[in-house]
Amino acid sequence: MAELTKNIYRTVRSLDERKTRRKECAFKAEGTKCVLDTLGHFTLRNLFATHEWLEMHEQSVRKHCHGDEPIKVTRNDLSRMSSLSTPADVIAVYDIPELKFDPQSFSDNLILALDTIQDPGNLGTIIRVADWFGVHDILCSQETADCFSPKVIQSTMGSISRVKLYYGCLPEMIRAVGAKNVYGTFLDGENISNATLADKGIIVIGNEGKGISAEVEATVSEHLLIPSYPEGQETGESLNAAIATAITLAKFRGV
Repeated sequence: MAELTKNIYRTVRSLDERKTRRKECAFKAEGTKCVLDTLGHFTLRNLFATHEWLEMHEQSVRKHCHGDEPIKVTRNDLSRMSSLSTPADVIAVYDIPELKFDPQSFSDNLILALDTIQDPGNLGTIIRVADWFGVHDILCSQETADCFSPKVIQSTMGSISRVKLYYGCLPEMIRAVGAKNVYGTFLDGENISNATLADKGIIVIGNEGKGISAEVEATVSEHLLIPSYPEGQETGESLNAAIATAITLAKFRGV
């Protein structure tokens, strides 16, 4: 079994920072559920766990870890490497997968497009919602939060294993897909409950404060409204981006 070196310790701890994740092409997952849900879906670089955790999950470790990959550590070691306020009993470090953006592969699917979703918790919840409603591809603007940050990974509750995110110039990616229907939510849109919704196309989710940018709006063909209830009553300025995503996808899936 491998040992925890100072170099490995420093690297794992610094994976909280985006620049380190990019440099190392690696990210970390923490906690039993998060680790067990991601093992086998990403290339494992290191697994750090307490003796008790390794014994309890020996079958999963044997299945997904090879050679000297598991590293037995103390709770204090995990605490020093963790990004959580209450450190878990296990941390996994994975290679960040290399995804190739192929516009043709999205033509028959319902996909999301995120226009500068900046809050990691929102992004993680959106990924989780997408997974629940069978949406497995998400296009992201370069300004959208990093999907491999510890906060996002934790918020996805394992859904990051089944949902792929592609970063780039969002208007260009949307146009490249060439979807007949590109939907976005606006205050002057058609009531989503009355609109005709296709089972394939692109759904754009706007920034938490500013909504959908003018550049991205230019690609939208269908303007939708999530109405408040009852209509006309004074209410909050807008819905949380993750909540708006859940309502929108529920409507598209006929729930």
